[in-house]
Amino acid sequence: MAPRLLWPIVVKGSWHAEPFHWSMSQVGRRNLMEDQLEWQKLRSESGPDLGILNVRFDWLKHPTEDRTLKRLVLESVDWINVVALTEDGQSVMVEQYRFGVGSCTLETPGGMVDSGETPLQAAQRELKEETGYSGGRWKSLGAVQPNPAIHSHLCHHFLAEGVTKNDSQDLGQGEAIAVHLYTIDQVRSAIVDGSLRHVLAISALSRVFDLWTLPFVEIEQPFD
Repeated sequence: MAPRLLWPIVVKGSWHAEPFHWSMSQVGRRNLMEDQLEWQKLRSESGPDLGILNVRFDWLKHPTEDRTLKRLVLESVDWINVVALTEDGQSVMVEQYRFGVGSCTLETPGGMVDSGETPLQAAQRELKEETGYSGGRWKSLGAVQPNPAIHSHLCHHFLAEGVTKNDSQDLGQGEAIAVHLYTIDQVRSAIVDGSLRHVLAISALSRVFDLWTLPFVEIEQPFD
C-alpha cells in the first residue's frame, strides 16, 4: 500500500486535512535520487558556542566526485510557533524588536524548546509567557526546516483555537513584546504591505488561513 500522508487544505480561513498519496514508484525514484546526491560525512569538529546556536564544522565527500569539502552547520534545539485564535477567530500576534534586521517585526508567538519539554509543551509555555493567552484546542500543523543549508533543527507549527487571556505577560530580560489581535483580512493585508515578513510566521499562518490567493506584483519587462 502506498504511504498515506495528511496534507493540510486551506479553505476560507478554516483548516482540515485530506489524505495525500505517494505511489511506490515515486518513493522508489526519491530514494534512488537521495542515494545519488547524499554526501558522506567523514568527520566533525565543534566550533564556537554562540549561546542559542552551536557551530559545527563537517568534512564531507562529494557524492560523485573524488573531493572533500568543509561545511558549516549551526546546531540548535528545535523551535516552535503558534497560530493562536480567539473564539471569534482573531489571531494573537506579537510585535518585537529584532536585532538581526534592526527593526520591529510582526510575528506569531514562538520560541525555543527547553530541555525536558516536548514541542507542544514549549508552544503552550511560549504563548502564555509572550501574550498571557492560554487554553484552547490544540492541533499540530507539522514542522518545517528553517534553513536546511546551514541549520540542523526544525520549527514546529501549532494551531490553538479558542484561546483566552488569563494571565499577564511573563517576559525574559531580553524581551519587550506588544500583543495585537488580527483578523484574517488584517493578516493578509499585513503580508501584502510588507509589515509581516517573518517567514516562519507566514509558514504557520498559511496552514490555517487562505494566503495562496494574495495579490502579486507583475514583472513589467521579461527576462532575456
